[in-house]
Amino acid sequence: MHAFDMRALHAALDDERRARGLSWEELTAEINVPFKGTTSIPISLSTIRGMSKKRSVTSAVVLQVLRWLDRSPESFLSERLGQSNPEERLPDAGASRILRFDTQAMYAALDEERHRRNLTWKQLVAELPGFTQSMVANLAEGPLIGFPRVMILTQWLKRPAATFVRVRGR
Repeated sequence: MHAFDMRALHAALDDERRARGLSWEELTAEINVPFKGTTSIPISLSTIRGMSKKRSVTSAVVLQVLRWLDRSPESFLSERLGQSNPEERLPDAGASRILRFDTQAMYAALDEERHRRNLTWKQLVAELPGFTQSMVANLAEGPLIGFPRVMILTQWLKRPAATFVRVRGR
């Protein structure tokens, strides 16, 4: 499995910010536009600026950053930097809607693949670096999962991350 490169994501964000002549505050305001009219809490400036220094960043943050960049999560996998396929494109969320992972659908897909391959949960988790059985079980309750961990699951399933991204609003 390829690692999700958080530093490359942050560098791409910074490059695009500079190309558009935006301050970090203006960038944060643009990323947060879809939060207007929703009950979700907007992303803080410190969260966006500090992403590259964290081992894990909540998927809600990363999905909104990817949306602003118009890039797929797969385009930040270590072996594919900058490359993505049309089926990996995130859904168009429109105004006042944000992107979230459907962790229940992800759990169902893991369970389906587990049955198809005749694996126990313990055997499945052994194939997922950094996961425990309880972490996988928690997906069924959702909705939170972080980057880069979520990309381990989508790669194991051999499905684009966008397969599990849903549009949420108001």
